[in-house]
Amino acid sequence: MFGKNFQRKYALSDQGLKNTKKGTLWTVVTNLVVMGGMGILYLLMSRFMDTLLDGAPLPNAIWILLLVAAFLILSFVTHLEQYKATYGLVYGEVKNMRISLAERLRKLPLGYFGKRDLADLTETIMGDVNRLEHVWSHCLGYLYGAFLSTAIIAVMLLLYDWRMAIACLWGVPVAFALLFGSRKLLKKRSELTKAAGLRASDGMQETLENMREIRATNQEDRFLKDLYEKIDAHESTMIHGELFTGIFVNAASVIMRLGVATTILTGTTLILSGKIDFMLLFMFLLVITRVYAPFDQALALIAEMFVSQVSANRLMELYDTKTAEGVERFTPNGHDIVFDKVGFAYDDEQVLKGVSFTAKEGEVTALVGPSGSGKSTCARLAARLWDHSEGKITVGGVDISTIDPETLLTDYSMVFQDVVLFDDTVMENIRLGKHGATDEVVRAAAKAANCDEFVEKLPNGYDTPIGENGAKLSGGERQRISIARALLKNAPIVLLDEATASLDVENETKVQGALSRLLRGKTVLVIAHRMRTVENADKIVVLADGRVAEQGSPKELLARENSLFRHMTELQTAGANFRI
Repeated sequence: MFGKNFQRKYALSDQGLKNTKKGTLWTVVTNLVVMGGMGILYLLMSRFMDTLLDGAPLPNAIWILLLVAAFLILSFVTHLEQYKATYGLVYGEVKNMRISLAERLRKLPLGYFGKRDLADLTETIMGDVNRLEHVWSHCLGYLYGAFLSTAIIAVMLLLYDWRMAIACLWGVPVAFALLFGSRKLLKKRSELTKAAGLRASDGMQETLENMREIRATNQEDRFLKDLYEKIDAHESTMIHGELFTGIFVNAASVIMRLGVATTILTGTTLILSGKIDFMLLFMFLLVITRVYAPFDQALALIAEMFVSQVSANRLMELYDTKTAEGVERFTPNGHDIVFDKVGFAYDDEQVLKGVSFTAKEGEVTALVGPSGSGKSTCARLAARLWDHSEGKITVGGVDISTIDPETLLTDYSMVFQDVVLFDDTVMENIRLGKHGATDEVVRAAAKAANCDEFVEKLPNGYDTPIGENGAKLSGGERQRISIARALLKNAPIVLLDEATASLDVENETKVQGALSRLLRGKTVLVIAHRMRTVENADKIVVLADGRVAEQGSPKELLARENSLFRHMTELQTAGANFRI
């Protein structure tokens, strides 16, 4: 019952599977104890009936009180243990699940995130885990415990009187057969609801992120109309899904409750024919008040248990994705970066084909070429943010595919065109480059990155919050904070991806001054679109259509008559001289 398929079906960890087994066990014990209470009530009623009909002495009051007290204590203990084994353990499991998901996401290659949008991942971590939490705590233990306890009770009742047992219990398997038969339909409705919800979430996120562009192009009405349609579609699918589920759940509940009527009819018929007495019917009527109770909660949630498998599949897809693994010891012989016939494909699109070049330690190697030629891909592969599919990349003679990405990245500093900052102070945003760095060390890195100039104008200096993604700062100020981080980290390898492309002349001059201090003596890999930014590079690698078209010093490439680098330089020079 509780095998690997069950574990995977509900996205349970090993501990979660143990918790479910424990919750099921205590549910069985609790149900049997409660049914035992009905047995005590039946015995007492039998003694009272004997007193009324045959004049037998009344049962001893002290023994009755002791029996009731023992039942209440036992019932309290079993219910408490059941609560701990279901709700208590599950809440801790959910915390561990979210931590495990975060760890999993941390180890996944960046290529995975290119296939899943933010709203989808957020829904998996928050919505899907919440949905499964409810199933783990409210349904699995209760439902499977109810199955087992009812099976035990059914065997006892069949041995006692098979006719009354069938009349009492026939509705249970029929009701659950109806629900299990509708499982595929319920899952299909859940998938439609989930897809509509994701479309609505994507629409809201897209509208919020692009509000400036929407207003600038006077497209508010069109975007809002589209968003309203997505929200209405989600609402409609939810209503239809709830209605669809409600029909099956209520039909199953009605069928199960018909057992009360058949018990009374069968018992009355057997009494009139002299085959049983009234006390036997009374016993089965007591049983039937409790035999359905364990299913009351589970029956209402069993449909949720079915549709939760959609959420479980989404979680398992994340766990099935291969992580970037490797050893945690990295001792390179220097920091030369060597690409040896490297290939990389994004889905079915081949991005790099047999790329080979060397970025030497202490030199600046620039990657240039048309848009889409594979420059940024090379930089990401060099830091193992993605894993190459062909060839080999080494740093100091060590194959980076054998090194744990986090260990490898301790030797890398990265400054990208799109700077990512956090809604925190300037000080803490720079300190991200080196955890635990003192304020004095952080300020020294900031000064070297020319941050002092604008930080002094902020209300609280380095302790000023800068807003979401540095919204309170200009592009040049955000870029200098990014460089300060890299200076603070002081890694031997530096990756620059168009770090000054979006800056004005004044800010570009200041940022380049900070960069000159950052790059001194490092292995530097620069991605550039503007040829004048790499004219002082030690080496140029020109990429075209995912291949190395040519490489050499700027002087050598400019001297070649049919050089692609020379052609690009001439085009940009002509463009720079254009006047309106």
